[in-house]
Formats: sequence, C-alpha cells, structure tokens
Amino acid sequence: MSRIGKLPIAVPNGVSVDIVQNSVKLTGPKGILEIKIPPKIKVKKNENQIFVEADIKNENLRPIYGTFRAILANAVSGVNIGWLKKLELIGTGYRAEVKGNDLFLTVGYSQPIKIQAPVGIAFKIEKNIITVEGLDKDLVGRISAQIRQVRPPEPYKGKGILYLGEVIRRKAGKAAKAPGAAA
Repeated sequence: MSRIGKLPIAVPNGVSVDIVQNSVKLTGPKGILEIKIPPKIKVKKNENQIFVEADIKNENLRPIYGTFRAILANAVSGVNIGWLKKLELIGTGYRAEVKGNDLFLTVGYSQPIKIQAPVGIAFKIEKNIITVEGLDKDLVGRISAQIRQVRPPEPYKGKGILYLGEVIRRKAGKAAKAPGAAA
C-alpha cells in the first residue's frame, strides 16, 4: 500500500487549483500547469490541501497512485517557486551563450551545438555555469540531461559538462599505471 499517495498536498497562498473532469489546472506566481489525471484515480480539494484517492486493491493502480501524487506535489511547487538545475562547463575554450530561446554550446566540436528551449524553459549563463529554469520538474531534468549529453564529463582529464556539485571519479592514465615507468 502506498504511503506517499495518502499524504495530503499543501497548497500555498497564491496558488489556485481547478479540478476539471480528467485534469488538474494549477495557477501560481510563476505560471500555469495542467496535469492529466490517470483513469480510476480521484483528486479532491479541501481549502488548502489536495487529496489523491484510488482503489488500492487494484494491482494496476498501486504504482500509479503514489507516483501521480508526487507529480502533482512537484507541479504545485513548480507554479509557486519553480525548478532549476545548474550545469558547469569544465574545459579550455568551453563556453555557452544564449541567443533568444536557444542555447549555443562550444565544447570542442567543429561547430557550436544548438539546443532549443521548449515552452516553459529558460536558460541563464553566469561565467561557466548554465542554469535551466522552468515550472515542470520533469522537463527541466530532461533538458538538463540533454545539455549534459552533448559532452559528458570524462574521467581522465575531468573535462565536460556536469551538474553543479557532481563529483567525477578520476582515473589514472597509462603512464601512472605502467609498472616500472618511474625507473
């Protein structure tokens, strides 16, 4: 039985919740999100709380029940304060720039890599740190992963695009491994 699904979702001041047939529409200071409700799951609203209900005895609903509640809680947080991920560029000559809604990455390839921002995503750059901001936690994570995939960090020199605070385990090169190399 899901313990997460049973917990109520607190709705902060400034966020309005509208439940219409098979979707929940959230409006807050950062914007508007609409989430579809899976079949056989019910969403109810009391004053400042949202409750997710389902028939837990149904084997097919158990995994969806807690997951949907977590998605809904993330959406409430997204329209209230938003989500962001920061990525760091490490490498000589690696740089990024924003032109309109597009992010251009110069990371050692012959041409700059262009990443278009979908609706609801904004890019900011400060020195060598790229910030991806948006309302939808899933979309922010997917775009951040797409940016990181352009040049994943490599373990020998530590160059690449990595999440801020991510630790890359470094490997010793051939010269450090070879027995008798220091002789």
